[in-house]
Order: sequence, then C-alpha cells, then structure tokens
Amino acid sequence: MQSPTDDIVSGIMGKWAAALSQLDAKALASLYSRNAFFFGSNPNFYRGRDGVQTYFEGLPRWQSPSVEFTDVRTAQAAADLINVAGTATFAVEEGAEPLVVKITWVIVREDGDWKIVSDHVSSKTPLLKQ
Repeated sequence: MQSPTDDIVSGIMGKWAAALSQLDAKALASLYSRNAFFFGSNPNFYRGRDGVQTYFEGLPRWQSPSVEFTDVRTAQAAADLINVAGTATFAVEEGAEPLVVKITWVIVREDGDWKIVSDHVSSKTPLLKQ
C-alpha cells in the first residue's frame, strides 16, 4: 500500500515522464518551483523555472524519449517537504543503450501545489572503488 507521500511523488513522476515523452520543456518546467535548483545531464547549473525550461529546450530532439523511475524512496521531511531518491532509466534513441542515473528530488508545497525545488542526477557507475 502506498502512502500519501508516495502518491504525490508518483503523480509528479507520471507528469514528468509524460512531458519528457513529448519533449515539452514548458510542461516540464511547470513541475518545478520558482526557486528550483537543477543539475541535469550536462555540467551546467540551472535555476528557477526559466532555467529548467532552458535546459529542456536544449536537449536533442529525440524521436521517442522515455523514462522509467525505479527503486524510488520517499520521506516526508516536513509538512510541506518531501525527499525523493531513486533510479531513472532514460531511453532516448531506438537501439541505443539506456542512460541510467541516480536521481534525487526535493519537493515542496508551493502555492498549494507540489513542485520540485531541487533536482540532481549523478552517474550510477561508481566513481570510487570501495
């Protein structure tokens, strides 16, 4: 059974995946806080909805991009704050190896709706041997 927090996160992830499949930068940006911090697949730092939209507008125009979120963990950190961690697997070109990354989001209640205020992806490939 999913918790209300899981339902909130699942809803945002569903909207995020649908907007990505259309490469709809405006719809993707609408899921983010006006104060968002965003680190995506390039080394640049983006800030706010305009920054997030700029990032997504700069992506290649793939034929049928998709994302699958797995191993998702959520924690209600405060009444208006949700912490999220998981894995995102992106398929961007038919026949190409998928891009698999670790993803963390912080989601905040803003103006009565839930918005991503921090988005960070990093490599699933270990950087250090342990």
